[in-house]
Amino acid sequence: MPLPKAELHLHIEGTLEPELAFELAARNGVSLPYADADDLRAAYRFEDLQSFLDLYYELMAVLRTERDFEDLANAYLARAAAQGVRHAEIFFDPQAHAARGIGMGTVVEGLWRALAGSQDKHGVSTRLIMCFLRDESAESAMETLQAARPYLGRIAGIGLDSAETGNPPGRFREVYEAAAALGLRRVAHAGEEGPPEYITEALDVLGVERVDHGLRCMEDPALVERLARERIPLTLCPLSNVRLRAVDALADHPLPAMLDAGLLCTVNSDDPAYFGGYVGDTFDAVRRALGLSEERLRELARNSFVASFLEHDEERRARCLAEVDAYEFP
Repeated sequence: MPLPKAELHLHIEGTLEPELAFELAARNGVSLPYADADDLRAAYRFEDLQSFLDLYYELMAVLRTERDFEDLANAYLARAAAQGVRHAEIFFDPQAHAARGIGMGTVVEGLWRALAGSQDKHGVSTRLIMCFLRDESAESAMETLQAARPYLGRIAGIGLDSAETGNPPGRFREVYEAAAALGLRRVAHAGEEGPPEYITEALDVLGVERVDHGLRCMEDPALVERLARERIPLTLCPLSNVRLRAVDALADHPLPAMLDAGLLCTVNSDDPAYFGGYVGDTFDAVRRALGLSEERLRELARNSFVASFLEHDEERRARCLAEVDAYEFP
């Protein structure tokens, strides 16, 4: 039985396995420029974040209907449950779909068809987080927030993702203020490829409650001290960091040093279909590569529930934490 855990940094579009991509392409009459699933999987070699994003957005063309988004989410939830996930906070990118003529309602309602029954079907509770594309305009982000208003009963928070370099968080101050006024939780990608200053900006300008990635905080000792003191969670994605060349090799990942510095780190899969593993695979990989002890792994699992947006269900959080504490490693 896998170690119980929550996943807090997961892009649902990044769970599109090649086999499902071809199934949806056939269903929707979409032609993919690959011979088969193996040919597509061979294309999953990236030089940096942008080279990944180019393929990531290209493959979204197969997602057209509510049923497609439902199938995508159900496939992820089944895999996540098998790897010990008890709670998942799931990102989606409405602007990338709107650019293809796919409306907010199709995306949210399709995902919700899977998420609404996830706890009963998979044993996984869920929260849905709508991300803005930081390489699009702040005006587009505000329009997206307005388009989401009819669906806010199903959307727990907002995030900021896509190409980080040259796209500082501060440009999105107004949309984050508007989201806060609507009662939405706030997170943002910062400090993956961008500098430590982007992390500070996400905290001070956007008012984020959690930093997605945050890897480069280690370049700024004062920021590390602040993150530790304020218990700001970081949603690290080690396999992603290696695949996108933010870290040369998994054995070089700063996760142990970050934990030693008192940072509230969590381990997540990011875009698992593209980066070589789901969150349980990621735990196994960092355990082997970094020599993490059982207690370090337990700390990471505990952190994932502590950092989750489960304030609406503290009883579930407590049950999950108790499950982590009682877990016996094989």
